Amino acid sequence: MPVFRLDDNEISFPLPALAREDGLLAVGGDLCMDRLILAYSNGIFPWYNEGEPVLWWCPKERFVIYPKDIHVSHSLKKFMKKHAIGFQVNRDFADTMHRCRIKREFKEGTWITDDMEKAYGELNAHNLALSLDAFIDGELAGGLYGVSLGKCFFGESMYSEKENGSKIALVMLSRLLEENDYLMIDCQFHTDHLESMGGVRISYEEYKRILEEGITKRGV
Repeated sequence: MPVFRLDDNEISFPLPALAREDGLLAVGGDLCMDRLILAYSNGIFPWYNEGEPVLWWCPKERFVIYPKDIHVSHSLKKFMKKHAIGFQVNRDFADTMHRCRIKREFKEGTWITDDMEKAYGELNAHNLALSLDAFIDGELAGGLYGVSLGKCFFGESMYSEKENGSKIALVMLSRLLEENDYLMIDCQFHTDHLESMGGVRISYEEYKRILEEGITKRGV
């Protein structure tokens, strides 16, 4: 199946159903705010390496966490009871995103480029992206960031500075989203870690139904 090339002067995408089996849908375009909003509103997201053209993905099988179903293991519950746990939304979005970038660059390489940092920073400035940082005994422990449209959150990346930091950030995010009637956290791709935290696979049809319901509502 062909990969569609986007017109830099037109903000549009091919039908998500036309994505390849690996999820790749289109190449090209830019990361302007209008294009990103259109993409996420249709379950499409950018993921590419520095120096490459922008690659746009829309997997046919989706991996999500329903906020009310976040799984907190027995050991994590014990850890959280032993320590003072706190969190802050949008403590410093740029810093949180950059910490995610640095941690991934150190471990495995990263798709978080300079252009990505600038683009998602603009989304945050328009209340369309948010970050959440967790604190353990008053010290910064970990965090995450993602896009927030209506009642849907699209997780992008996370980092840990201390043991269980990113796990606690995800738990705190899920509780916050549940309190605000969010329908899902879009995890984009499956990982064993996210599955252990309550992630489940759903069809694109079910995902699209949730997405269409969620983005018409007001978020956090």
